[in-house]
Amino acid sequence: MPGKRTAYLRTTVRPPTLGPVLRIIDTRTGEPVVAAPARRGLTRVQAHASGFDITNLRVLLVADLLVRALELGGTPVWALMTGERQQAELRAGAASLGIRPFEDSRDVSAGLGEAQVVHVVGEGRTAPSEGVRVAVAPVHEPHTATGTDPSALRLALLARHRDEPLRLDTEELGEAHRTLVRWRHAVAVWARQPSRPVPDEVRGQLRTAWEDDLDAPGVLRVLRRVETEPGLPDGARFETYAYADRLLGLELTRDLGAPA
Repeated sequence: MPGKRTAYLRTTVRPPTLGPVLRIIDTRTGEPVVAAPARRGLTRVQAHASGFDITNLRVLLVADLLVRALELGGTPVWALMTGERQQAELRAGAASLGIRPFEDSRDVSAGLGEAQVVHVVGEGRTAPSEGVRVAVAPVHEPHTATGTDPSALRLALLARHRDEPLRLDTEELGEAHRTLVRWRHAVAVWARQPSRPVPDEVRGQLRTAWEDDLDAPGVLRVLRRVETEPGLPDGARFETYAYADRLLGLELTRDLGAPA
């Protein structure tokens, strides 16, 4: 169960003396592994997308999240995509969701001496035997997603852990859209106040969440608390949201400078 996994990682695998370390669950073994085992060693993240649909977009989104988390920790990353069909459509859909481009694995003849290889695949899909396997649960095709703000769709996908099957409906997409509009407006308002650093406790909560098996829902819960935390300076709220958005990729600072 996801709750049991989180408790295990936090109490057994991540003792405070080890410092910040990103760990993910290897689907093959069910055990947590270090995503970047060698300090400053290259990690190859390879996304396996078999075609253009919402589930394959979720696979690319999880890979994008992993790349961002590794880069925030100072790990060099080589991001590749392996696909069978509809690659142009898939890349266009990924770009609309704010997923950064992946190199085409067909254009790569050999590895670069990576310290770690992580394969991100759809649940039940095959992947090479080397490295770590990260499985992504399916998303049931949401007809209601047509015309949805891509950033709101990204937020709706991030709101559930990757191992949870997801069915997006009008209510969930609408809630994601409303949250995104509210947060972008709030960030623009907070930006007008004197800047304050991200509180150490809050920064620690954010890092603990995303270093614990890429717990994006946990990151979002921290932001919801920061949004209404009494006594927190607005400048610190702004810096917190800007910092977290380096991982989430929701363009939370997009409305800076817009009329109030």
